[in-house]
Amino acid sequence: MSTGIETAGVPDAAIPELVIISGMSGAGRSTAAKCLEDLGWFVVDNLPPALIPTMVELGARSQGNVARIAVVVDVRGRRFFDNLRESLADLESKSVTRRIVFLESSDDALVRRFESVRRPHPLQGDGRIVDGIAAERELLRELRGDADLVIDTSSLNVHELRAKMDAQFAGEEEPELRATVMSFGFKYGLPVDADLVVDMRFLPNPHWVPELRQYTGLNEEVAAYVFNQPGAKEFLDRYAELLRLVQAGYRREGKRYVTIAVGCTGGKHRSVAMSEKLAARLVSEGVETVVVHRDVGRE
Repeated sequence: MSTGIETAGVPDAAIPELVIISGMSGAGRSTAAKCLEDLGWFVVDNLPPALIPTMVELGARSQGNVARIAVVVDVRGRRFFDNLRESLADLESKSVTRRIVFLESSDDALVRRFESVRRPHPLQGDGRIVDGIAAERELLRELRGDADLVIDTSSLNVHELRAKMDAQFAGEEEPELRATVMSFGFKYGLPVDADLVVDMRFLPNPHWVPELRQYTGLNEEVAAYVFNQPGAKEFLDRYAELLRLVQAGYRREGKRYVTIAVGCTGGKHRSVAMSEKLAARLVSEGVETVVVHRDVGRE
């Protein structure tokens, strides 16, 4: 099958920019791809390398509707992996602007990640996870050497990896901040993806008010009870002011996502009411905000 990019009659300006995302399984390829998708890139996951030039050709003929393409290439497509070098050479001969992003991570970090999700490494076969990691490193060694950007995610969380991708691909425009405000119950554990955690247990618990116990913080009576308590409104005002300071810093650092976890004992009353009010403040200040009530209904 020919991999030539047929662009006769297509102006050079219409040929899309291309990013190839590859790297170690478990190192964050999906997160990197999702970040580019959020930035407006057209993302294709697990595309056989031989089809990359065809994808670029289709983008070139889209009349500018597909200006930036990101392709995730990994060992799931290992039958086609030998075609990658041929495709890259073809792209270079056609003056296609392309970058290779390689996601790296230490063996220890990768083993922990695979064990935490209880999934085998795609190359381990009947062996151990470390055997699959070693085989993959050897398979990807040459591609890693050709990468334009190598990101070591060994000690990065999801938000930090997104920040690094944003810094490389967000362009000159100041990235907008997106917030997730999540209510939770301390008795069910802290949210592992929280950037900021606040504790509402300094307020009286509506659980001990019989007529309010069955409801949640989404109920008007419960919310009124919470915000009529000493310190509740003051906390909301001061924390919203603090978040304005944090928002400015996040934007300067190119961080596009923040998760604010608001906790109480069971994640049903105080944290829910405060999360709703806090999210409303953020929205009023132009922050794209999603509210998640993690533990409502868990009892």
